[in-house]
Amino acid sequence: MAKKGKQRAKGRITGSAGRFGPRYGRFIRKRVNEVEKVSRAKHVCPRCDTQAVSRQGTGIWECRKCGFKFAGGAYVPQTPNLKVALRTIERSLVKES
Repeated sequence: MAKKGKQRAKGRITGSAGRFGPRYGRFIRKRVNEVEKVSRAKHVCPRCDTQAVSRQGTGIWECRKCGFKFAGGAYVPQTPNLKVALRTIERSLVKES
C-alpha cells in the first residue's frame, strides 16, 4: 500500500516570478525565478576574491570592494564555456612547465 502523508501543492511559484500571476505557465515562471535568484546573488570577485560582485546590466558585473568592472555572462559572471576555457588554459600551462 502507498504511504499516506502530506502532499505538496504543485505550481506555487512565488518569489520574483510572482509578479506574473497565473500567466506564462508554471515551468517558465519557475525558470525565471531561478535565473533571477542567481543573477541577484552576490558572486566572488576574480580580482580580490571577495563575495561582493553584483550585476550592473546585461553581462556587466562590478565588485563593490575593489571597483573591478568586467564582462561576463548575462545572468552569471562566469559562464560554463568560460570555465571550460580557463581549465583548458590551465592544463596547457601545466604541460609547458
